[in-house]
Amino acid sequence: MNATRRNDLVVFLATGCFTGFLPKMPGTWGTLAAIPIVMITHRTTTIVQTVTAAIFVAFAAWIAGRAEVLFKDRDARPIVIDEMVGFLITLLWLPLNFLTLCLGFFLFRLFDIVKPPPISTVEKRLHGGWGIVLDDLLAGVFANVTLRLLLIVAGLL
Repeated sequence: MNATRRNDLVVFLATGCFTGFLPKMPGTWGTLAAIPIVMITHRTTTIVQTVTAAIFVAFAAWIAGRAEVLFKDRDARPIVIDEMVGFLITLLWLPLNFLTLCLGFFLFRLFDIVKPPPISTVEKRLHGGWGIVLDDLLAGVFANVTLRLLLIVAGLL
């Protein structure tokens, strides 16, 4: 594969199938682009979900780092593969249904936008692909724990 095609593939993946280029709210579009990945991984065992998530996190950090260089901009707005990681983590090991999908989406976007500590600290201190991905991964962890607690309190888990 020549360099141009490789760069095109990096941009395609980093922008969540180009959803990161949609006008307004690229992170929200990128989160929506993760829904098929979430649905596919939920059809597997917990172990496969865990391994898939770990591989996707590492892959996303690599792709995001490459895309950052191509865009010549630190954590460029069109890069949304990090939102895809965060949403995958949000619903990891939870039942998948319309309620959890919607609540998970809302909670992930909330934590990703508000960025409470330590999410804000990670975003400021880390750079490159891992810096792009890890703050969203943490937002996903916060959203997952919050959603899990809500489901327990509601008697749905």
